[in-house]
Amino acid sequence: MAKRILITNDDGIKSDGIIRLAEAAKEFGEVYVIAPDDQRSAASHSITLRHGIDVYPYDFPVEGVKAYSCSGTPADCVRVGSLSVMPKKPDIVMSGINFGYNVASDIQYSATVGAALEGEFQGYLSIAFSEGMNGIHETTDKYLRDIMTELVEKEYTPGFIYNVNFPGCKLEKCKGVLKDRVVSRSAFYKDSYKEIEKLPNDGVRYMVDGAFSPTPEEGTDYGAILDNYVSIGLVENLC
Repeated sequence: MAKRILITNDDGIKSDGIIRLAEAAKEFGEVYVIAPDDQRSAASHSITLRHGIDVYPYDFPVEGVKAYSCSGTPADCVRVGSLSVMPKKPDIVMSGINFGYNVASDIQYSATVGAALEGEFQGYLSIAFSEGMNGIHETTDKYLRDIMTELVEKEYTPGFIYNVNFPGCKLEKCKGVLKDRVVSRSAFYKDSYKEIEKLPNDGVRYMVDGAFSPTPEEGTDYGAILDNYVSIGLVENLC
């Protein structure tokens, strides 16, 4: 049965990842893209309450896809898209394909995952897709449609979203797919802040300064990615 699919992201409506996601998703039904008009990374699950949200039709480069740019956050895109822009509510929300992994502690900051969590909160089957930042798409392109085929037929489970991460490696180095990955308690980077500028009136400007820390636990999303597996897991919503 054809699905109604709402797609958003946090890298902006012009990003390569959302174009590739929409191209794959249109095989499964009617696709609407409602995405931020610019970069919104690390916006988490924030929404706009104290000023208007502007939505414009957008000339999207995938034939048959109805698209709109939005001045709000990715979670705003899901809310206004599903509750007002689309003529009927979606069956599925897809968020991504994010430029950069969303695993381990990064999930709590991710607006890609935040948009999927908003979709779940609204009662839709929701899936977040992410990949490495090195521009290697071979593994994503190999597995995306097969994973999508499986997940679009899942029953909506209140309180949970699916989180999919593709390793940024050449296809011949990918070891396959690992399912039921739990969210790692580790982090990609151990952060500190360095002083970068003195400001007037004794102010100081700081910049985050992270040290890569590849120490995942077994059975986790982070471990799968570091071992060159595709990671699929459930992420629990807050309520």
